Amino acid sequence: MKQLSLPFAESPSFAASDFCTAPSNLLAREWLARTEHWTNGRLILWGEAGCGKTHLLHIWAESVQAEILNGAQLRFYTRPPEMPVAVDDSDIVVDPRALLHLLNGAAEAGQPVLMTARLPPSRQVPKLADLASRLRASEVVEIGLPEDELLAMLLTRLAAERQLALSESVRRYLTTNLPRTAGAYREAVARLERAAQDGRITKILVAALVADLVSDG
Repeated sequence: MKQLSLPFAESPSFAASDFCTAPSNLLAREWLARTEHWTNGRLILWGEAGCGKTHLLHIWAESVQAEILNGAQLRFYTRPPEMPVAVDDSDIVVDPRALLHLLNGAAEAGQPVLMTARLPPSRQVPKLADLASRLRASEVVEIGLPEDELLAMLLTRLAAERQLALSESVRRYLTTNLPRTAGAYREAVARLERAAQDGRITKILVAALVADLVSDG
């Protein structure tokens, strides 16, 4: 899914109260509440873009006072962590050695590590054999595809955040025709907000927007 360049900087809320709970993320939520049972003190949450991995990572980090790191920016991590660690996008690390050193240091220090990824370790191809071994020897939990109820809740919340008034017919059109991913819903509502600056949100407008969004995917 291509991302539209928006005319403002988005600041997503990662508060626990803003997370949409559903059966598709129940297993992930249960495992996040059982840090002491993670295999080798590590847990990898994986799933498609927009499924809630980053939100859950921030909720867990807040609950245990963990340091939050981004995989794409992780470099030269050589010191053993003094607190729990959460690594978002752990599957796109620029320097695999940094992640390996982090995992080794955390194991030595007895600190848990939560990671998110779009693929499970079995489908990743790390450049370091030792890193691949550490990842495979971690607890792995998938966040499943979103249910109809979850997508409906997400649409309501996203529209409310942007103060968009969506008619019932517009809501039905979106839920019927959008790709069934949280990322597609976020992209669609972001585009709707931009389009709404020029007038009322009509079904014709929404149909054109959805067709454009799908063609970009």
